[in-house]
Amino acid sequence: MEKSLRILVPCGMLGYGYPISSFQMGLEYRPDAIVVDAGSTDAGPHKLGKGVAIVSEQACEKDLRPMLTAGRDRNIPVIISSAGGSGAARHIVWTLRILKKILKEIGYFPRIAVITADIPKETVKMRLREGRIFPMSPGVGELTEEKIDAASGIVGQMGHEPIEKALGEGAMLIVCGRAYDPAPFAALASFHRLPLSYGYHAGKILECAALCAVPGTTKDSMLGEITPEGFSLLPLSNKRRCTSLSVAAHTFYEKSHPYLLPGPGYTLDLSECSFEERPDKTVFVKGSRIEKEAAFRIKLEGAGRTAFRTIVIAGIRDPLLIAQIKEVEAEVKAQVEEYYGEVPRRDYRIRFLNYGLDGVMGEREGETGLPHELGLVIDVCAKTQDLANAVCATVRSGILHFGYESRKSTAGNLAFPFAPSDIPCGPVYAFTVYHLMEADDPCRCFPLHFVEASRIEDFCGGLLGENPDGGEGGWHEEKTL
Repeated sequence: MEKSLRILVPCGMLGYGYPISSFQMGLEYRPDAIVVDAGSTDAGPHKLGKGVAIVSEQACEKDLRPMLTAGRDRNIPVIISSAGGSGAARHIVWTLRILKKILKEIGYFPRIAVITADIPKETVKMRLREGRIFPMSPGVGELTEEKIDAASGIVGQMGHEPIEKALGEGAMLIVCGRAYDPAPFAALASFHRLPLSYGYHAGKILECAALCAVPGTTKDSMLGEITPEGFSLLPLSNKRRCTSLSVAAHTFYEKSHPYLLPGPGYTLDLSECSFEERPDKTVFVKGSRIEKEAAFRIKLEGAGRTAFRTIVIAGIRDPLLIAQIKEVEAEVKAQVEEYYGEVPRRDYRIRFLNYGLDGVMGEREGETGLPHELGLVIDVCAKTQDLANAVCATVRSGILHFGYESRKSTAGNLAFPFAPSDIPCGPVYAFTVYHLMEADDPCRCFPLHFVEASRIEDFCGGLLGENPDGGEGGWHEEKTL
């Protein structure tokens, strides 16, 4: 058994940025691997549905260059998880084309492994008919073939097994499709014959980089060291430190249960964990346990287009209007619905967000008193972009000139910070698939491909051919309006 495994994590999201001084400090500890998470559903279903990245190409390239250079110079693997943000074929292609440019410039031609995560719709339908698909939570609802078809594409969250397989076959640059966030760390731990429980728990914390430090941020580097007895965490900036409280608190991050963390095929049990601050600025964690599930299940994510959106951002400063804004909005909405009486009501939705009053909490906001100014967002979703534009314009002009009680001026009621005031946002997406699917093998749904650096473009063309352009779902009233 290996004595320890050191993993350098540059930042909490590829493209978020990190101080090069922190990264270089991490290299002084002679890490065995570099891991960076590139994906999340935190931004909602839009990126998956439309097939676009979370960050810019420039930011992704800037972050990747030092990682690839360090991988080349130190002959250590670099693992990119949930490539492109959502980990679908188009996101992998986007990432590979950036990698191709950097690899050519720095003269590095590693053994590249690509692990795809796209799940064919027919496979999902077959599992559905077999009764082997389950909602993620009671609020998600049962999956139907209509919802499967509505998705522009479906990805599954891979566990550690496909990544460990790539490491075992000598991969030095691994580009993963959609992956369970801690999976690359667990794969490295298992590959180095270290406890899987510590690999998953360390990964749960490290995938967010220095967010577990004080002060916390995703934009700084961290070093994790996994041993047979536990794992330690070290922030790589003199501006930050880890405490037992900050690390324990981050263990609760994004969890539905305080102690149990389910993942693909395993559940992590953290009920017996301890967190110890040490003089070398590290926090040492031990006591993590892991249990294999009776059935291997992977999380499915699929997003389909449900509407088109147009918004208006405006400011309100008149205390008289602020005091009766809800009544004014209700009357304007009624006027608009009457004006567009020939349009089916289900074809559009009008929403007002009053920032400074209850724009964040909505009806759950308690009594806070009236603000001296109000930020108003008019949000219109509709069946087509033209309809969204038209309805939003009518709502905007309705409030702009509404004659509310006691108004002293006949000028406009709204102050617009931008021109044009109406902003078409394009298509709106919703998760039509957010379920668990039983699988017979942890690797079968996630094909492993080896790609020569000189053949990246050929591979990208083939991958897009196998996974046609998505982002063009239908209009689904159930999910939108």
